[in-house]
Amino acid sequence: MTGKRKEGSVLRSSKMSKAKAIKILGILEETYPEAKCELHYDTPFQLLVATMLSAQSTDRAVNRVTEGLFARYPDLDSFLTLTREQLEREIREIGLYRSKAKNILEMCRQLKTRFSGQVPATHEDLISLPGVGPKTANVVLSNAFKIPAFAVDTHVLRVSNRIGLARSDRPDKTESQLTSLIPRDRWIKSHHLLIWHGRRICAARKPKCEICSISPYCEFYKKNIE
Repeated sequence: MTGKRKEGSVLRSSKMSKAKAIKILGILEETYPEAKCELHYDTPFQLLVATMLSAQSTDRAVNRVTEGLFARYPDLDSFLTLTREQLEREIREIGLYRSKAKNILEMCRQLKTRFSGQVPATHEDLISLPGVGPKTANVVLSNAFKIPAFAVDTHVLRVSNRIGLARSDRPDKTESQLTSLIPRDRWIKSHHLLIWHGRRICAARKPKCEICSISPYCEFYKKNIE
């Protein structure tokens, strides 16, 4: 057995304690007291659209697009006046804009016909909409409705597994492990803390471990840097 495989087996066999997880999250909260959703929106509908646009894109790019888009089309009824070609032109700066335009307009039609024009506030109803997966549903639930949910994007997946809060390369498994480890009343804030840490310090290619506030508690740091 190689050293790398041995390390991996040890990592999977151990489990972080809840006390250590809360300690780490407390340090992150001190580091990022202003951590919150960085997508710009005024209503649950706008957040739903912005989150659908954010797949495989950055919040910064989405915010650039939605600044003008939401000024011209601020609500569901105004979106329903758009053709697919018109919406594609509005969002063409965003990756996968053609499929996103198709899904967003179909989502809008279903909101109107199935939910009386209102964004539903349950996970089951949200994921029944075109283009809305578990991550998007959890973002909307937690930010628009303040319902505890733990959205796992690429940052949360990477950072939580590096630290040792989770031990899976699958978003669904990572979500399950995080929600089992972290108290329910901390899910929303913890989601934002992990994202902010991933964007500012724990980058995918070159993490800034030398200035990381939680490096003494991080399994990635202990294995690769110390």
